[in-house]
Amino acid sequence: MRLPLAGLSRRRVGLLAGLLLITLPVFALDAPKVKFATTAGEFVVELYPDKAPKTVENFLQYVKDKHYDGTLFHRVIDNFMVQGGGFDGSYAQKKTRPPVAHEGREALAKGGSRNVVGTLAMARTNDPNSATAQFFINVKDNDFLDPTLIPPGDPVPRFEYQGRTYVNTPRANLLNAPQLYGYTVFGKVISGMDTIDKIKATPTGAGGPFPSDVPKIPIFINSAILVK
Repeated sequence: MRLPLAGLSRRRVGLLAGLLLITLPVFALDAPKVKFATTAGEFVVELYPDKAPKTVENFLQYVKDKHYDGTLFHRVIDNFMVQGGGFDGSYAQKKTRPPVAHEGREALAKGGSRNVVGTLAMARTNDPNSATAQFFINVKDNDFLDPTLIPPGDPVPRFEYQGRTYVNTPRANLLNAPQLYGYTVFGKVISGMDTIDKIKATPTGAGGPFPSDVPKIPIFINSAILVK
């Protein structure tokens, strides 16, 4: 039953206000976590629904659907990243839902993380809006994978990219340039980074349809479960 403020003493109102100030930040920091059990060990990732809501929702639905169970880390490149979530033990690509809209710039503009060591990002084709289920974990700081924020203005008075300066460029040209989208970071490894280090150090070669970068001893995701 809701009590009108008039029925509460000033002391109780002040106490309630203080409790709200204490508890609200806790709720804001409460982020979903997913635990991965692999043949190389376990790791836990924390997700950023406040930065990339559609991407996180998409990823969690695949977790709930058990899509990742039994899939491989099929692309492992030491000093770059480890990638998985798309192929089963026979290197057959698993069926996915339609792609999720790219949220890289929006996440970065909200104070989200860049592609630094331990962060979780969506894999995709050359089409920025093609990400489905595959993900990768950065094992070094990969700033060249970061989305590029476009300065204000239309045309944009001045824009610098890879050592070149562009003047009075139509905004749409920059917003739609595929090379400026980068990759959406939507979480990070908060425990079990030693497992990721073990995966990145595994010997690789050809496997299935891939000519290189496939672990010679397959590394499976046995399960991925929401733990919070």
